Amino acid sequence: MLRLSKLVFALLAILFLVVPLIAILPLAFTSSVILTYPMPSWSMRWFTELFTADAWRRAIINSLIIGSGATILATVLGTAAALGLRNRLLRFRGFFRTMFLLPMVVPAVVLGVGMQVLLARVGLINSYAGVIVAHTVVAVPFVVVSVSGALAGIDRRVELAAQSLGAPPVTVFRRVTLPLALPGVLSGAVLAFATSLDEVVLTLFVAGPNQRTLARQMFSSIRENISPAIAAAAFLFITVTLLAGFAVILFRSVLARRR
Repeated sequence: MLRLSKLVFALLAILFLVVPLIAILPLAFTSSVILTYPMPSWSMRWFTELFTADAWRRAIINSLIIGSGATILATVLGTAAALGLRNRLLRFRGFFRTMFLLPMVVPAVVLGVGMQVLLARVGLINSYAGVIVAHTVVAVPFVVVSVSGALAGIDRRVELAAQSLGAPPVTVFRRVTLPLALPGVLSGAVLAFATSLDEVVLTLFVAGPNQRTLARQMFSSIRENISPAIAAAAFLFITVTLLAGFAVILFRSVLARRR
């Protein structure tokens, strides 16, 4: 009975999270100019608008550029941070871990104001580099958490055995640690990319007109006119994120079978 109640609770929680998406996503295929049910007919006109209208097309390109840059930078920094925090001899390890995870809990407006002041001082405001740096700040914690979990599952005796055979630290990391932690690194990269795609507040503070991302374009469109193009953009968001997540799961399963 207890097991059945847990299953029912889990299904209700999933429905609570998924039902709003199920309600809005079909509207991406409506032929109407407003978000309303019932739909007059099915159409791909709003996806066509995403890739033909200058504002939406530029926003998609900007999101890919900024998201890719932030993902690479956050993955490198987050992996390095997780490796450093793995050292139990590190003093104030808990403090440093809290500092790395702090962007997850700091209000986005506060973080946005701080990033705007900082980037303005170094001359990176209203630039692609500035937006990438800002998105990296909020993406690094997800990489740290993901990679730290993967590193916690690695038997340290395997690395010590490689060191005892004369392998230098760089070789141990490249040939032993990184392959074993690679699923966590990839998961962190996917989370970093999804975080960058979804970030609006920081983009409002640090980006200029030429760095308008898809999330910011959706936000502006909601203020001006609620168009089904927003639902089409949301459909792309979710599809890309799910495909990336499934790719990581598939890679992890293949890697597990090889082991």
